[in-house]
Formats: sequence, C-alpha cells, structure tokens
Amino acid sequence: MSDIKKVVLAYSGGLDTSVICRWLQETYQCEVVTFTADLGQGEEVEPARAKAQAMGIKEIYIDDLREEFVKDFVFPMFRANAIYEGEYLLGTSIARPLIAKRLIEIANETGADAISHGATGKGNDQVRFELGAYALKPGVHVIAPWREWSLNSRDSLLAYCDTHDIPVEKKRGTKSPYSMDANLLHISYEGDILEDPWKEPEEDMWLWSVSPENAPDQPTYIELNYEQGDIVAVDGQAMSPASVLELLNKIGGANGIGRADIVENRFVGMKSRGCYETPGGSIMLKGHRAIESITLDREAAHLKDELMPRYAELVYNGFWWSPERKALQALIDDTQTPVNGRVRLKLYKGNVVVVGRESVDSLFDESIATFEDDAGAYDQKDAEGFIKLNALRLRIAAGKGRNLLD
Repeated sequence: MSDIKKVVLAYSGGLDTSVICRWLQETYQCEVVTFTADLGQGEEVEPARAKAQAMGIKEIYIDDLREEFVKDFVFPMFRANAIYEGEYLLGTSIARPLIAKRLIEIANETGADAISHGATGKGNDQVRFELGAYALKPGVHVIAPWREWSLNSRDSLLAYCDTHDIPVEKKRGTKSPYSMDANLLHISYEGDILEDPWKEPEEDMWLWSVSPENAPDQPTYIELNYEQGDIVAVDGQAMSPASVLELLNKIGGANGIGRADIVENRFVGMKSRGCYETPGGSIMLKGHRAIESITLDREAAHLKDELMPRYAELVYNGFWWSPERKALQALIDDTQTPVNGRVRLKLYKGNVVVVGRESVDSLFDESIATFEDDAGAYDQKDAEGFIKLNALRLRIAAGKGRNLLD
C-alpha cells in the first residue's frame, strides 16, 4: 500500500463513492483525484465538486462526455444491431469502456499510481472497468474497495460517514429502493422487489416512460435520416449524436416505448433480474434494421446477424477494447457504407412500427419484385433449375433410404 501515492477514483458524489474516497485516503495514505462523468444521466454532476472539495480533494475532474459517448460508443454498437440475450440493449455495458478510458487518461495526466471504482464484487461492472483499464494501461493498479473492506451494508456505510466526517445525505425515505444506473442510452433498475422474478415492477418505478396503456391514443410519426449507418437528422433537422438520442428518448418515452423486464446471465456466473428503459435505443434499433433491409446485400446482412450475438456478448462482458471487438467493428463499419437514406416510423402505445424506407443506395428493385408483368427482368422458368440443384443432395439421401420422416 505504501507504493500507492495517488489514485484516480470514479466518483459520483453519492454515498458509496464518498465513503470510498475517504477510505482510500486513510487506508492507502494516498492522494485521491476524483473523476465524475456526465453521460447524460439526467442529474446534476457539478455538486460532486463541492463534495470532493469538502473531503480535501485538490484535483477534481468533471467531464461532459455525452457527445463522445454517443458518437464513439453507442452509434458503433447500433451499427451492429447489438442486443444481448435477445432483449438487453446494453445501456450500462457500453458506458463502462468510456469511463475506463477516461480514468486511464486522467491517471496518465496526473501521474497517478492507481485507479479505483465503486463496483461491487458480484456485478459485471467491476469486470468491465478493469478489463478496459488493463487493455489501455497493462501495468495499472486497480483498487476495488468492495472486494477489500468489511463495509457491506448501507447502515455500515452511514456509520463510517458519521465517524469520518463525510458529508452525505443521510435522510431515509428520500432514496429510491432500487439500485439504478442512468446515461443517455438507458436507465436500469435492480434490487428491492425486483430480486423476486415473479413480482411485477411497480408502475411508479419507471422514470423515463409512460405505460403503454397511458400513452397517447394517436400515433406519433417520425423520420430518421441515415448516413453510413448513423442517424444524422430527425424529421429533417440535422442533429449531433447526443442530441439525436436525447430527442428520441423524449419522443419514445412519451409513447410508452423501451421498457424491458429481463433475467439475464451475468458474466460472473449468476442470473440477475433487472428492468430497463431504453426508449431512444429501441427506436434506433428498429430504424437501423429498416434502412439496412433495403441497402445491404443479403449475405452481408445475414453475416452481420450471425456475428451480432458474439459482438453483443463482447460488449456485455467488458471486452470493448479487445482485438476481436475491433476486428468485428471494422467489418461492420465496412458494411455500413451504403446504409444511407430515410426511415419513417410510427410510434404507438409501446410499439415501433416501420411504415416507410427509401434510399438512393437501395437494392430493392420494384421492376423485379413486382407481381405484375416485369417485362422480362426475371425469368420465372429459371427457378426450376435453381430448385432442382438445391434439392440434389436431398434427393440423393432419399434415394439411399434416408427418409427424414422415419
């Protein structure tokens, strides 16, 4: 411990990281640098500065990373149509590599010996933070207090605050019973009654969306413009990546879109029940698949679909900075060159319905696809040979008595 002179702490200003801040100072007898990231979590991050100053912190970083988060992390992931175990849009997972990146950058800038985080020893986030940190700085020392100390409850944390003069909000009844994480892509809920997978979430838990039952009785139509797989405009209005997602969250939430109740398989081995609100992301996924449907070659699209679960698993497990994710990203990004055009969506009571798509790069040829006279663009007689060639192996096997009905 004597070798640790300075630590960069991922600091929210809340109870856990405030305790960690003081605990690092006393346990390691080191200087602490705090880093607070604004990822669009919807709450003020600036108060973290005053809290850090009250504990004697001299180097305080509060960074607005919203545009970088969406442009360099969320958008690339959505080019892959990534979704984990068929339901989770990876809202927490995709934020962790950016936080890890900035932790390492600050450690390098300040000459720190170590980084620290407030993730528990049961969750995925410890893995994501640390895999990212080690990928970017192999020799970095990582301090994970939840794996070291004996403070294992809210009461013990509050007692520590009392004896160590830590300024935190201690009033009961004002804190959500859920463990929550929020950024521009989503908000998640875990704990309390959600630990019983049979119990339905209470309606007042949801913060970003109305229930589908209470959504407007009239649909909302929106148009998304794409360039190389990324949304560049909504309803004809050019927007930055973060602004796009912020607007889609607002529109989607108002129409009851984006709620998910999931039991997922954590990387550390356990099953965990969580609820998620991802209104903007749900719209983005539907829109992106729609524009790809007319612009991507069939086999390129199918290859992407085959690779997507692997890509999603890499993001979920914390391997954003791995060579295999980068290789997959290069392939995915190459497919996105023709993914340009416009998608029209209808939002209605929790549903996102594609009602139109067009592109100058479209591979949809009406003269071939039509059920009317195609003027010789497609000779239907050719299908006979096509079918027979594809049936050849089936016919040979059947001739050998390998009847699939037996």
